[in-house]
Amino acid sequence: MAKTVGISEEVLYAPVEWKDCSEGYEDIYFHKSVDGIAKITIARPQVHNAFRPKTVKEMIHALAAARYDERIGVIILTGIGEKAFCSGGDQSIRGDYGGYQDDDGTHHLNVLDFQRQIRTCPKPVIAQVSGWAVGGGHVLHMMCDLTIAADNAQFGQTGPKVGSFDGGWGASYMARIVGQKKAREIWFLCRFYDAQEALAMGLVNTVVPLDTIEQETVRWCREVLQHSPMALRCLKAALNADCDGQAGLQELAGNATMLFYMTEEGQEGRNAFNEKRHPDFDKFPRNP
Repeated sequence: MAKTVGISEEVLYAPVEWKDCSEGYEDIYFHKSVDGIAKITIARPQVHNAFRPKTVKEMIHALAAARYDERIGVIILTGIGEKAFCSGGDQSIRGDYGGYQDDDGTHHLNVLDFQRQIRTCPKPVIAQVSGWAVGGGHVLHMMCDLTIAADNAQFGQTGPKVGSFDGGWGASYMARIVGQKKAREIWFLCRFYDAQEALAMGLVNTVVPLDTIEQETVRWCREVLQHSPMALRCLKAALNADCDGQAGLQELAGNATMLFYMTEEGQEGRNAFNEKRHPDFDKFPRNP
């Protein structure tokens, strides 16, 4: 059994103090803790936390706020209540011209932007899943770096039942996680899988009792917060690069550039340019 070292159980399970930052949002709640955790909660229980374009716009805004807050080191994505994490796109507002309609009648598939944002956020994003995680909601939990599932969680894809599909990360990344055969089963049959089945196929990291789901998720967040933010940033980019092609390599290389800027060697080049002199790179070792 995995064991946590370097931090006490008392600290890991200490009550969390949330600051409500939800002002201006209609479809989500946004909270930050004093110890560096942000939490984005989809709050549309009347439709099992299905998202509409406004929901996604608000999640994009909140995730960006968490990313650029230097006090935040890890982000939770969850849904309000016990019945659903997220049931995907709200089919009642799906239009005829390629997306989900906003109040002005404009069609959107902006959840794809949110998927990319989760993927490229340099801070770990953890899905806290209770109840249904299906359709586009299932893809969202997969896009998160880790998934903590309550014992009442149900996972599955519904797209082919409602004339939809996700041929991007929803298909390719799922196949990386569970294998080609299982991914085809999930998509072609549209079955639902309970939390233990999801754990067995590698879709989630752990299953915990429903009444302790937030406590356990916060515990995982606090473990993450003990570690080097730069190391975590580079590891996330490296793990993504395996699947994300040139975009993944660009993210990983950008982090390498950031690290190089922090070195004396990198700063010598900048300083020489600003001081209008030749850089002296001979003073730096040429390691084998």
